[in-house]
Amino acid sequence: MDIENMKAFVKVAECKSISDAARKLHYLQSNLSAKVKRVETYYNQKLFIREPRGVELTAKGAVLYQQFKEMIFLWEETENKMKRQDASLRLGTVVSIGVTQFSQALARLKYRNPSLEVTIKTGSADSIEKQILNEKIDIAYFIGKLGNSHIRYEKLGIEELVLVGDNISNTTDFKEYLRNKNLLVLTDHCLYSSILQNIFADLKIDHGETIEVGDIDAIIQFALMGMGISLIPKRLVIRKNISSFLEIPSLNKFVDLYLITRSNHELTPIEKQFIQLSQELALIS
Repeated sequence: MDIENMKAFVKVAECKSISDAARKLHYLQSNLSAKVKRVETYYNQKLFIREPRGVELTAKGAVLYQQFKEMIFLWEETENKMKRQDASLRLGTVVSIGVTQFSQALARLKYRNPSLEVTIKTGSADSIEKQILNEKIDIAYFIGKLGNSHIRYEKLGIEELVLVGDNISNTTDFKEYLRNKNLLVLTDHCLYSSILQNIFADLKIDHGETIEVGDIDAIIQFALMGMGISLIPKRLVIRKNISSFLEIPSLNKFVDLYLITRSNHELTPIEKQFIQLSQELALIS
């Protein structure tokens, strides 16, 4: 079984679309379909259910997907060790994502690669893009898309946002609750700040002061203390068991999550392992 066929199968399974997987792997759709067909022929199994809007794994396909994921991980690890590439990971993330959630993936990667050197940078979207372009970091997790032609953006998923504050209940009126509230933001120019401003503009109501806090955990604490309101990812609400939050209008509710690299950067085995571990541990979704 060819490793490239394994990678093709895994990418199709994750994208649930042959055309999307082909685009991400830079294959012609016909070539990628042929690779998937070779895997099915090799095992003499139907591994995907073809549907009008994409594909879904069969029960046997789901088993093979997990096996291939482990095999690809070991392959990348072997490549890194045998080719003696520098064991380094230079990672960035916008402040709204933070670095805490990557600790498990980094710990596991460090365990498998004891000599691994890790550099982590956090900042605004602009600063993270600049550090990518200036080769201070090589990969970064990013919310929103600025569209720099020298940066490659791979969409990983969608982040759902909610509004947090104090004394929120099922009977809270969204518009009245927001009126004249202070805005707690990471920076005045961050994406979440812009979305909050848009919500107030759409509702045609005024807000109070805009307070830059710079730390997502501090923002949550201040919001729950009644110092203002803020937008945070719903995954944090669930993780931290926060009950005082409001759903926001659907027009502003979702933002895209990307992995970004320089357009000419080829992912190293260490980077591929880290990305895979992050996905497997459900840190990025």
